[in-house]
Amino acid sequence: MTRPAIGLTLGPLLFHWSPARIGDFYARVADEAPVERVYLGEVVCGKRAPLVAHALAEAAERLAAAGKEVVWSGLGLPATVRDRGAIAALAATPELVEVNDISGLLDRDAPFVAGPLLNVYNEAAAQELADRGCVRLCANVELSLDAVRAISRACPGLEIEILAFGRLPLALSGRCYHARHHGLHKDACRFVCERDPDGLRLSTLEGRGFLAVNGVQTLSDGVQLADVEPAVLADAGVTALRLSPHGTDMAAVARAFRDFLDGGIGRAELRRQVEGLGPPGPLVNGYLRGAAGMASVEDRP
Repeated sequence: MTRPAIGLTLGPLLFHWSPARIGDFYARVADEAPVERVYLGEVVCGKRAPLVAHALAEAAERLAAAGKEVVWSGLGLPATVRDRGAIAALAATPELVEVNDISGLLDRDAPFVAGPLLNVYNEAAAQELADRGCVRLCANVELSLDAVRAISRACPGLEIEILAFGRLPLALSGRCYHARHHGLHKDACRFVCERDPDGLRLSTLEGRGFLAVNGVQTLSDGVQLADVEPAVLADAGVTALRLSPHGTDMAAVARAFRDFLDGGIGRAELRRQVEGLGPPGPLVNGYLRGAAGMASVEDRP
């Protein structure tokens, strides 16, 4: 039996970009990036949402006109009444949406995607979500490919997506690290996170890159590169690779991954091409191989 081709998706923008930059970015994605599905929406900080809502709505129209499937994503850590209202409104829509906080399931009576900000680490949790209408799971970034395989085999019919490119989303907090770094309070942050369009890099005392800060979010310093052979991905039940938006040329990143998945280039060439595009941190792949997330492991899982 021939396995269906592994798809490519573009995850929601994690960083705070200006409306003009958002418009330009998604216009290029619509015209040039070989991705089938694009997730839109503010998932990190509810304060940002009103500032970019119009730009994202225009992007959705442009992407849909280009034949891309648009899926709206919800917040991962609601902090205010307005945040909770936004999640409830998204949950009430009949269209497919991505849920990143469990409260988004309270009034949900339609299919949904379980986002990577939910804590789904085993087969039982995944099956519970599937029973409630989950049709696709974007696996938590800490999971190894063996763990993803176990979930897929225990939940037949559940589509599995993994993060293939981008800084790894590790944690969300009630405190805003960006504001604190600039001597500001969270409630009067002046949206200083916009100054770091790929996150604010944090280094150890020895000067080694360690983490990145994105408002209330902690990310890895390293940039995930899922350089796993397509046959191995398919055997693990992976149906799509997710690319996370960054300031690098994402259309070129998507083309490199499409060539890789279609057999046009190998793992070494994929890495060479992505490195040449200047990602914001070193390329890593440890979690997929059951190693430390900040590791770059050559042997395939």
